[in-house]
Amino acid sequence: DFVKIAHPDFAFREAAEEACRNIGTMVEKLNTDVELCQSLRRLLADEIVVNSLDPETRRVAELFMFDFEISGIHLDEEKRKKAVNLNVRILDLCNEFLTGTHLPNKIDKHILPEHIRYNFTAEGNYLQVAGLHADCPDDLVREAAYKIFLYPNAEQLSCLEELLASRNSLAQLVGYDTFAHRALQGTMAKNPETVRQFLEKLSEQLSKRTQKDFEMMTKTKMKLNPQNSKLMPWDHPYYSGVLRAERYNIDPGLYCPFFSLGACMEGLNSLFSQLLGISLYAEQTQRGEVWSEDVRKLAVVHETEGLLGYIYCDFFQRPDKPHQDCHFTVRGGRLKENGEYQLPVVVLMLSLPHSTRSAPTLLSPGMMENLFHEMGHAMHSMLGRTRYQHVTGTRCPTDFAEVPSILMEYFANDYRVVNQFARHYKTGQ
Repeated sequence: DFVKIAHPDFAFREAAEEACRNIGTMVEKLNTDVELCQSLRRLLADEIVVNSLDPETRRVAELFMFDFEISGIHLDEEKRKKAVNLNVRILDLCNEFLTGTHLPNKIDKHILPEHIRYNFTAEGNYLQVAGLHADCPDDLVREAAYKIFLYPNAEQLSCLEELLASRNSLAQLVGYDTFAHRALQGTMAKNPETVRQFLEKLSEQLSKRTQKDFEMMTKTKMKLNPQNSKLMPWDHPYYSGVLRAERYNIDPGLYCPFFSLGACMEGLNSLFSQLLGISLYAEQTQRGEVWSEDVRKLAVVHETEGLLGYIYCDFFQRPDKPHQDCHFTVRGGRLKENGEYQLPVVVLMLSLPHSTRSAPTLLSPGMMENLFHEMGHAMHSMLGRTRYQHVTGTRCPTDFAEVPSILMEYFANDYRVVNQFARHYKTGQ
């Protein structure tokens, strides 16, 4: 998945996409293999055999049976083939839609007022709009970016509609009321009703505070822009930032010099050492080992257990790299047949600016929090030393997979932690 999304060479991305498709097809065929399912069902029905299994092996067996069941193993052969084809089509549509979401929109540069064109990337007679420019103080720039970047795309809408229809068809084919019922099976949430109740309760509790926030944003806009004071959708992120800066005397730009990438990594290293007895060590990469010269490799070493695995840090912006922060498992940890442990290998992908002649890479508070979040996923992968790859690290219920990373966000926002590593890159203070 990582190569498909982020490799700088298009040929690699294309080959990886084809490989993902082939592997996905093979997995879906295995999930509808009646002979395999019957063999597993006989095992799980044998109480003596089940009681002899260790808890992890039993859990993996139950998860395989769960995969058979949600894939339609109970259907006749014709319907099973239809389920496989729907699954493959859904994979293709997901890839197509996600790829489209990262593409910039183009507009004839003459449509925009000349004085705001410099905010966007020029390409001949066109301007590329690759984001919302939500932090820009110019209302007109934010409005233009919002309307252009989010302008409805007929191909994307068609793809989304087919994706939703295919998901619904698959869910009903294998015996679920909706795709949501199928997707939430096996998660902590369990069913759509639980999710709906949670969201409604959250909405109810936040309603008054949200209304108050919008009133404050409206007043702020009236003060700063009295001639155009109506609060618009492209205004919310900007004016909420203005309010935070006024109320708490916070200007994110003032904090960036204290959050150099080096200082943040030292902070993570110190935190992991104190919490987990783990240290991060920079490693030299071999020729051809990494896909970009600015990728860094970290060895994760425990004070008593030794080497736990490797993290490749793909932190910096480059052409054709998606602007998203992600954790990818390249290789999961598992106990091999010879008794050795296969070390996990993961990639952390961020979109940080490069250093300049005058300053190192500086992170905003939000970027720093994202770094801690993604490193939480990485530690989950390193510490989940399971016997089987099927349950290693982040291969768990999707909602539970966010728990370690959300925990890391709490550390990132705790002044006692931040005080240990935040230092001005020039003065060291």
